[in-house]
Amino acid sequence: MSPPSDTPPRMTWLPYIVAATFFMEYLDTTVIATALPQMAHSFGVGPNSLSLGMTAYMLALAIFIPASGWVADRFGSRSVFFGAVAIFTAASLLCGLSDNVLEFTAARVLQGLGGAMMVPVGRLIVVRSTDKSRLMQAISTITWPGIVAPVVGPPLGGFITTFASWRWVFLINLPLCLLVLAAVAAWVPNLRSSERRPLDLVGLLLSGSALTALLYGAELGSQPDTPPAQALGCIAVGLALGWVTLAHARRHPHPLIEVSTLRIPTFSVTVLTGSATRVGIGAVPYLMPLLFQVGFGLSAFHSGLLLLVSALGNLGMKALTTRILRRFGFKQVSLAAVTVAGLSTIACGWLSPDQPLAWVLLVIFVYGLVRSLQFSTLATLAYADVPPPLMSGASTLWSAAAQMTIGLGIAFGAMALRGASAWHGEGTGQAFSLADFRLAFGLAGALTLASLWGYARMAADAGHRVGGGQKR
Repeated sequence: MSPPSDTPPRMTWLPYIVAATFFMEYLDTTVIATALPQMAHSFGVGPNSLSLGMTAYMLALAIFIPASGWVADRFGSRSVFFGAVAIFTAASLLCGLSDNVLEFTAARVLQGLGGAMMVPVGRLIVVRSTDKSRLMQAISTITWPGIVAPVVGPPLGGFITTFASWRWVFLINLPLCLLVLAAVAAWVPNLRSSERRPLDLVGLLLSGSALTALLYGAELGSQPDTPPAQALGCIAVGLALGWVTLAHARRHPHPLIEVSTLRIPTFSVTVLTGSATRVGIGAVPYLMPLLFQVGFGLSAFHSGLLLLVSALGNLGMKALTTRILRRFGFKQVSLAAVTVAGLSTIACGWLSPDQPLAWVLLVIFVYGLVRSLQFSTLATLAYADVPPPLMSGASTLWSAAAQMTIGLGIAFGAMALRGASAWHGEGTGQAFSLADFRLAFGLAGALTLASLWGYARMAADAGHRVGGGQKR
């Protein structure tokens, strides 16, 4: 299916409309963590009681993301995208108006449904509507919210809950949501597949169960009171179900998860090798705030200010990513970015309170730069060689992998830190030493560097169709 001929306003504003929805979804996922104590006090319960709302949101994502591509093909991308934003808007309002844990949990399930359709369908609209020559810039635009939001979210949540009410963590979405809804109605094309595929119900159940087990295991791994074996067991079940899902998809004539896209080398490397990279790099946003608060003894507010330096690195790289990829190509950029990301992750573990502030800021800034560069590289390369008929399946698989690695990155960081504490004979509590952080960051950096093998096997001209270097 070829994209329609778009008017200049649509081509100009479409990536920014989708980027706005990405920012809302990713920010909402991260900003809530700092608001939990105030919310628990408001509801008259302990903070742990609200973990049900966090888990319910992730489980809703896990169940509905695999169906997003099929729903967009059947009912039209604009119709589904508009509906998803509307559901997310209503759920944000309900979250802000909640008066007890049950109401909050129900609203979070509804918000998860909206987010599960909003992000992958938004990405699908952009890649289907954008010419290959403009795809690199468009993907860079819609990628940066997912890179910046996890860093900006915690300090923003702390600011809102300190100087206002936790309810504004959710209500702040409403003005932006209403603007996005108007823009979607005006400028987003209503693309749909000409093929009426039946819904793969078995694939939906298998993929939803696999993602649920993986994300729930990741959630357990990040909880200090949960035995690591329990979290690892859930993750192992999720991986086993994932293998069964892929085996089912290979046999099904109309699979929900289109595994044939993995035969495309550029897409395969972004899903398989890229997942290992994202887990390693994704452990840092979990470990770094703990390092500053537990290891350095800083307050949550001052820790958040240091983390904003990483966000500056993310934003600073956004303006340069397209030019760097066009000059050096995807393979060389990936090798360099992943190497620096791995080394800067290890360097984060060697930071200490007695080091000059300038050095601490430099390490954080460099991490932010290469994190942004590599995540944007992966997001752009994923669709470089995917033909239009497989765009929907590729978007679904990419979204599922991205959501999975977000949770696994946090789980990897949490379990690496608890394992380091046990290795040093300090138990598995929350009284971590600088040596524990050094080992945890080292493991995350080692995993990131180990993924270099996959990028080294890429073709020298990989991604040249979207302008990544010159075809050789």
